[in-house]
Amino acid sequence: MSTREKILTAARKAFERHGLEGLSLRDVAAKVGITPMAIYRHFENKEALVDALVLDALDEWSAIVAALPAAEGLARIEQLAEAALEFALREPRRFEAAFLLPSRKARRYPDDFAARRSPAGNVQLKALEEGLRQGQLAGASSVEIMLINAALSQGLITLYRAGRIAGGEEEFRALYRRAMRRVFESFMVEKSQ
Repeated sequence: MSTREKILTAARKAFERHGLEGLSLRDVAAKVGITPMAIYRHFENKEALVDALVLDALDEWSAIVAALPAAEGLARIEQLAEAALEFALREPRRFEAAFLLPSRKARRYPDDFAARRSPAGNVQLKALEEGLRQGQLAGASSVEIMLINAALSQGLITLYRAGRIAGGEEEFRALYRRAMRRVFESFMVEKSQ
């Protein structure tokens, strides 16, 4: 493992334990066994290290999405929402790094998604665009629907992690699934009988 990889691994562990406030370049350097000044050969500053954590977490999220079994339409959207929930509950700090940390490397709506710079986002966009083309969805562009889904998903998860949603994990899972389904259904075209 290269020194850079060791630094990133130590930073990930520090972030998982203490969050962004507990991430110190000096402490990470000590864990790796290098001097505090040596870390700057690999990362310009703390912001660059945070950017690396964000990219690492986004790579993990992309790998999770890539490993999902094939599905189409609403089933694919529900599958992605469920995967996001599992990622957030199983690896809360990596979820935080992927979606909530301020970073120059974080993907930004709408440009990065419209330009197809997100492997995981591309999977959702493909399903949404297919639904729009087939006349199953209407009312917004695929990027707008994706943004609304992401905002609801991340907002609910953030509220739950902050203890702002009553009940335990199972109640939260049920609430999350209902809310995600309802918002997606709001874009579905009703078929006349």
